Amino acid sequence: MTSLATGFARTQRWLRDHPLAFDGALALIVLISMVIGSFAEPNGEHGPEFGTRTPAARSVVLMVLVAAALIARRRSPMRVLVFTSVLSVVELGFGDPSAPVAMAAVVALYTVAARTDRPTTWRVGLLTMTGLTGTAMFFGSTPWYTQENLGIFAWTGMAAAAGDAVRSRRAFVDAIRERAERAERTRDEEARRRVAEERLRIARDLHDVVAHHIALVNVQAGVAAHVMDKRPDQAKEALSHVREASRSALNELRATVGLLRQSGDPEAPTEPAPGLDVLDELVTTFRQAGMAVEVARADDGIRPPAAVDLAAYRIIQEALTNVRKHAGPDARAEVSVIRVGLTLEVTILDDGVPPPPGQEASDGGHGLLGMRERVSALGGRLSTGPRFGGGYRVQAILPLQAHRGRTDDDQGTARR
Repeated sequence: MTSLATGFARTQRWLRDHPLAFDGALALIVLISMVIGSFAEPNGEHGPEFGTRTPAARSVVLMVLVAAALIARRRSPMRVLVFTSVLSVVELGFGDPSAPVAMAAVVALYTVAARTDRPTTWRVGLLTMTGLTGTAMFFGSTPWYTQENLGIFAWTGMAAAAGDAVRSRRAFVDAIRERAERAERTRDEEARRRVAEERLRIARDLHDVVAHHIALVNVQAGVAAHVMDKRPDQAKEALSHVREASRSALNELRATVGLLRQSGDPEAPTEPAPGLDVLDELVTTFRQAGMAVEVARADDGIRPPAAVDLAAYRIIQEALTNVRKHAGPDARAEVSVIRVGLTLEVTILDDGVPPPPGQEASDGGHGLLGMRERVSALGGRLSTGPRFGGGYRVQAILPLQAHRGRTDDDQGTARR
């Protein structure tokens, strides 16, 4: 049974790859059927008989011509239908008795129905049915009510219906295949978009981590170099801060870059991302670097979503780093975290010298750009600019109920 099915499938593939051979075989089968049918006499003395009549030479020629025309049914279906229908009309009107030449017209009508649209199928089908059946009824050698004439009407109608059904099924299968291919393309595009967003988040984290800790290392190294000769104890303390800042930078870099590893890597980090819970530790690192920072919190002890918590922490980190770099050595900073309704307002103020226009953040403005990308990803608002009377102001308004589409991704990243 398995070998039989395999052979049938192989034959079907070969015929599909060689349509001309299939049409030639079909034409031969139709010719043989017409020739056999021309020897049958349905209205014999004792019922249907076989071999009691012989087809005329004209009928044999017509059967050969219509069968040969079926070889071109795929290339010119409408022309083949017209040709076979005309020869069938000739045979039905002048044959006595007539040979089943109309069988080729039935096959040609099926081909037209399977390869055109439905309105064309029904127009052509009705015209073919009317022409062949009317000719057989009114000009044939048998009475109009004989079963042969009704058979012509039935066979032409079934051919048109079968061809239309095959065409509809092909269109349905093609539509399903197209939807599947479109869904595959959409899935690939969605995967590429998520990869791009993940890379953007990792780039923001890398920038924030590197900018913050390198700024602290730079400041503490300068202090150590300045007091090395006169106050070695203070220089040692500054160098210990450098060591702690560098160790913290390495740990955060390892955690961030670990997101790029495969999920099965046993060295992937499991510690949570930083948030407002460790804000005091962040502020302490700046105070140790010699910058006066005051913190005011009125967030009612809420735990914001992971993405909002991480964004608030990174915004404060980046803003204080910019104060350390650009506002001058004596600048003071104020950080406030306030809950207002369904939003969390994070504000960072300083009284230093504002940076020149076009140089509001280091690295070509990537600091403020990273802040804006974080806030916009959560559906919030960010405002930055110089303060009246001196200094600089950064304020971020973050929704506590962020957009679901991106917040889920951010929370997954934060949990990792």
